[in-house]
Amino acid sequence: MSTSKYIETKLIHGGIDGDKVTGAVNVPIYQTSTYKQAGLGENTGWEYSRTGNPTRAALEALIADLEGGVAGFAFGSGMAAISTVLSLFKQGDRIIISSNVYGGTFRVLDKVFKNLGITYSIEDTTDLATLDTKVTPDVKAFFIESPANPLLTVTDLAGVAAIAKKHGILTIVDNTFMTPYLQRPLELGADIVVHSATKYLGGHSDVVAGLAVTNNKEIAEKLAFNQNAVGAVLGPFDSFLLIRGIKTLGVRLDRHTENAERIARYLEQHEAVKRVYYPGLPTAQGYEINKKQAKNGGAMISFELYENYDIKKFFKALKLISLAESLGGVESLVCHPATMTHASIPKEIREKVGITDGLIRLSVGIEKVDDIIVDLVAAINAAAAPSDSAKGT
Repeated sequence: MSTSKYIETKLIHGGIDGDKVTGAVNVPIYQTSTYKQAGLGENTGWEYSRTGNPTRAALEALIADLEGGVAGFAFGSGMAAISTVLSLFKQGDRIIISSNVYGGTFRVLDKVFKNLGITYSIEDTTDLATLDTKVTPDVKAFFIESPANPLLTVTDLAGVAAIAKKHGILTIVDNTFMTPYLQRPLELGADIVVHSATKYLGGHSDVVAGLAVTNNKEIAEKLAFNQNAVGAVLGPFDSFLLIRGIKTLGVRLDRHTENAERIARYLEQHEAVKRVYYPGLPTAQGYEINKKQAKNGGAMISFELYENYDIKKFFKALKLISLAESLGGVESLVCHPATMTHASIPKEIREKVGITDGLIRLSVGIEKVDDIIVDLVAAINAAAAPSDSAKGT
């Protein structure tokens, strides 16, 4: 692992750096399913690539180093990582989740784990005093996103972790939106961190992967067992791509967030925009908390246009920004949470937490920011009703 205290250096030299056998500066792709053994009980430490692969091991050591954990685990998708973490629980256990989380997290809890007797409840995790009263004997964990998807709601991670420790339960944080470059939940008291590494960690929309990290050795042993037993592991080539993507995470996120901050300020002042959700704005919910626990507001923005703007026309008119699932790539992407990322959440629950049919989620890329703004403005103008004023009255 890197001896540097700076994460910018750890991104490049953290974990297992290079190859000691050949001197290669990059970890090789060990594209093999099995390993020759000298005799019964005699191996090199590698037996079968579901159980362990040197390329995947380098990635797992890297994410553990970056998040400050004792062990990392790589999976075939973010949902595979989340599902393997949820498999730590048993029938009769209940998990409290944030009031707006990724739709896939809700779906796997509601449609898969609930059938196995693992239940959930949805709570406002920003209200710590009330949250404390929601912990009953069957609650075994908090599952938090901060900022949450898609309303960018900020939860006090240290505060939640303190409540969890008081009750002897776990704190699990999905850190996809922030990455360890911007926020490190384990340092704030969390027990497990998960990532959809498909997003910013990969960064180029060319790999699907998930990661989990813990700072607890007992949990690490259980996760290692479940990872091997369930088998939803990341392959060596995708592990290589992810290591490659992580090396540029710092410089990419600096540009992502620089662009996002300017776009958020622009949208906040635009006459057609009813509301902007971005934790980097001083007017945002949780702004001060986010300043304490994260480097900045990140690069995700959600916003709503006034009702007299046709969002279908808005999406259709975009030229530079792509309408697509996912986020965190170098290119700007936009989506409609109600029918895309959060469609699996029942409409009444979506509306209750504020995921309206008019909500637009923007993953700000690293293009020239002026080009992104021009594209947004043209699409907003195209969405305006011909007879309406720009103020959306």
